Amino acid sequence: MFKLSEIKELIKLLDQTSVQELEIENDGARLLIRKPGKTEVVNVHTPQIAPAYAVPAAPQAAPSAPAAQPEPAKPADAGTGSDAGLHRIVSPMVGTFYRAPSPDAPPFVNVGDRVTEKTVVCILEAMKLMNELEAEVRGEIVEILVENGQLVEFGQPLFLVKPE
Repeated sequence: MFKLSEIKELIKLLDQTSVQELEIENDGARLLIRKPGKTEVVNVHTPQIAPAYAVPAAPQAAPSAPAAQPEPAKPADAGTGSDAGLHRIVSPMVGTFYRAPSPDAPPFVNVGDRVTEKTVVCILEAMKLMNELEAEVRGEIVEILVENGQLVEFGQPLFLVKPE
């Protein structure tokens, strides 16, 4: 559960950055904060937050035809076609993707490089904090799916790895 003071601090920090959305998970509770024009706080899994701080859902029109059932979510390492059998390293947060520790340094990894579970593959910058992302799998980098300096979303695939 998130404390109100923590949520207020996150909103203040988000307002000071160019990041438009932040999703955080803590002890099974997920919090999503967006700022399209003004900051909204949406409590995804923990309804214990006081109703005064919850954002009401937009009214929805009645569907004219039965809605199609969504496909079940695939695990992060499940793929289709040429991605089958490859592990996806995904972004654990919204942030800016950097391939190297500094602009003049070589990239952490390139296509064809072998990685271990502890190999740092990139940096994700979120709210002025630099977060190193480890491969968490042993294998070979097959593809880098995003460009250096690109804004990435929570859960967005960043690398494809052929597991050993």
